[in-house]
Amino acid sequence: MQSEGCRMSGGVQEPAGAGMITLDDLDNMTDEPGSDSAYNSNGSVEEEVEPMEDAEQDRLLNYWQTVARGHQVEVPNDMAEPIQQMTRNNRTEERQSVPFLLLSRKEKCGEILYEKRQYGRAKWACVKMQEEQYEQSICLGFMKLMRYICEQNSSGLYLGMTIPILTIVHTDEAQAELTRSVTVAYYIPSPLQEQPPQPTDQDIVIEEWPPTIVFTRPFSGVTNEESIIHEIQLLAELLDNPEECLQDMFTVAGYTNPAAANRQNEIWFLQRP
Repeated sequence: MQSEGCRMSGGVQEPAGAGMITLDDLDNMTDEPGSDSAYNSNGSVEEEVEPMEDAEQDRLLNYWQTVARGHQVEVPNDMAEPIQQMTRNNRTEERQSVPFLLLSRKEKCGEILYEKRQYGRAKWACVKMQEEQYEQSICLGFMKLMRYICEQNSSGLYLGMTIPILTIVHTDEAQAELTRSVTVAYYIPSPLQEQPPQPTDQDIVIEEWPPTIVFTRPFSGVTNEESIIHEIQLLAELLDNPEECLQDMFTVAGYTNPAAANRQNEIWFLQRP
């Protein structure tokens, strides 16, 4: 991973805040009966799938738009196809995990305090956001990546979901507040790593991240500004040498449906190069 630009980061899903739409809302919108969340599919879909009826597509889009209006965020009409693709493929596809090598693990009374992992060189689709509100950045960034995953790429194929979805967050020097700068990142599925399809959205950049050592601690529940700061401070206290890691840039990794009652997340510290 790089010292500048797009870094390993987590798929942050915020609980609904006043006037905002969050990934909780977005995911709930696609959690219709018979479908899984956006985090439950993976792989490159090459065979043709019967399209949904127009009425079904309209219903899904209207559902997204209705919830979004309540948070003063507009879901544009061109999200209809990505919503359709994600919902349709979530019913049949498995999600792929980002591969890593476990180097060590620290436990206490059967609880994993943290792990030290090595992630290999890999290509990620990254989108940088800096909206007025943190929740807006996450929402808009994810929708951009969703379009890329759902056929708006040079291959014209549905690429499939991978986990975790990462969000890069930055803090002040005291690690007490998050800044407005957010990067949402999606791991390109392994079969496409050599030649990733190019995004049609110029805001999305395909970056190759070098091998990186990561210290990571699991946590469950919501991922909002308060919980992220808490997890950063907690992991810093647990590490023997936290100064070996970057001090103002961290990663939140989301593994499960953000609408689930017991979400599985991780906070990541990146070891300095």
